[in-house]
Amino acid sequence: MPSTSKRKDGSSTSTNTKKKTRSFSSYLVRGLWILAGLAGVAAFAWVISRLTLQPEPGAGKYVHDNTHPGQTLRLYLDQPSVKAALLEIGGNIVLLAPLGVLLPVLSNRFRGPLRILLTVGLVSLCIESVQGTMIAGRAFDADDVILNTLGAVLAYLLIGRLVARWAHRAT
Repeated sequence: MPSTSKRKDGSSTSTNTKKKTRSFSSYLVRGLWILAGLAGVAAFAWVISRLTLQPEPGAGKYVHDNTHPGQTLRLYLDQPSVKAALLEIGGNIVLLAPLGVLLPVLSNRFRGPLRILLTVGLVSLCIESVQGTMIAGRAFDADDVILNTLGAVLAYLLIGRLVARWAHRAT
């Protein structure tokens, strides 16, 4: 039942003395969602490291950094094989897309397309920087950063919002 109190100026305020309490089961469900999200991110990080941070022997003289957005995309689109272009572009879009779903499940801080864009953009920039400076046969590519980030934002907009809302509502 709400209680009322008088202010110094004579007006009254109403306060609700009931506090919302969570049950043990809601904490358990939330903990399981967080655990599943962390396991998903850990497994995803392992797969990404295997795909992107392994040396490419023999590719050294053919690999060049690209700091001009659109340059590599034009090269992909100028290839005679449409299949090869779609694999390259699609692969980069799909590569970090799971983060657009997993991050908002882990924390409400990652909900919102701008937050996904900034977080995944930074992750992709770090991956590309490591590739360009430390891994033989790999190069930094600005287009990869753009496509990776685009994929995560699209994944968030298409399913990440719904999954995160469902996961947070279950707790």
